[in-house]
Amino acid sequence: MTSVLERTTPDLRLPTLTADAPTGPTAWAEQHRDEVQAALAAHGAVLVRGLELDGPRSVGAAAAALGIRAMPEREAFAPRRDLAPGVYSSSEWPPDEPMCMHHEGSYAAEVPSVAVFGCLTAPASGGATALADAQRVLGALPQDLVDRFARDGWQLTRTYREVGVAWSEAFGTEDPAAVDAYCARSGIGHAWLADGALRTRQRRAAVITHPATGRPLWFNQIAFLNELTLDPMVRDYLTEVYGPDALPFNTAHGDGEPIDADVVETIDRAYRDATFREPWRTGDLLVVDNLRMAHSREPFTGDREIAVVLGNPVRLPGHVLDL
Repeated sequence: MTSVLERTTPDLRLPTLTADAPTGPTAWAEQHRDEVQAALAAHGAVLVRGLELDGPRSVGAAAAALGIRAMPEREAFAPRRDLAPGVYSSSEWPPDEPMCMHHEGSYAAEVPSVAVFGCLTAPASGGATALADAQRVLGALPQDLVDRFARDGWQLTRTYREVGVAWSEAFGTEDPAAVDAYCARSGIGHAWLADGALRTRQRRAAVITHPATGRPLWFNQIAFLNELTLDPMVRDYLTEVYGPDALPFNTAHGDGEPIDADVVETIDRAYRDATFREPWRTGDLLVVDNLRMAHSREPFTGDREIAVVLGNPVRLPGHVLDL
């Protein structure tokens, strides 16, 4: 049975399939794979409710049964835990702080085209994985802002130190030579600092074309990874100790010019206006087109356990730009 749940804005809807899965979530996913994939292609996201997921492995098995090939996460900006082969925890982020809208790995050379979220424990309140359609966001932004980012792209600079994710965790290796090779093939400029920290810089397209639909999408983390999203006390401390160029992450225009606060707020406003959500229930499975849909995590109370599969990696033409 299929139902449609209306969310925050009247014309934004999340298609929802209600599962009757007496034989288990994997068997249901195999039997309804075409239906889920059709809903994903049509709407950019689909929620499967009542799947009775019983652990991280069941989330991974259901994703595989839906035709989603898991991939390892690289260049993570927040820590995760490995829960099962190809299955991660949600990003570790303070529960009382929101995680802003973003696409998984929008700064990487190879990005997951699909993200799967399985709710193993629903929070007592809040904690929704909200969505925003990147095509709608693009259409809401001022044309002059879009034109500049479409022309020049955006830059991301990172310093892997004690704040955030260690470089060994982000790149999945303890070998600096393997990191050197990864950066070389991914269009990432990098330098090893005297204290063992790693500094990277990469330039990516801000607007991409969806490989299946041909539609343009606002696909980046320009606002979320800007220094203005850091707690001011943390930002001031790190700047004082290490200097202004050593923040754990920051974004800039593609030509290197700093991004003003009004640009960050304009982008955040467009995301807010496009946001829709459905509160989690234990056992839910949310399948998201990671290219078309940005997602966020809202503050919550109580325990919250979400298992995540990133899958179906893709390299987008024109996404990696020269520095």
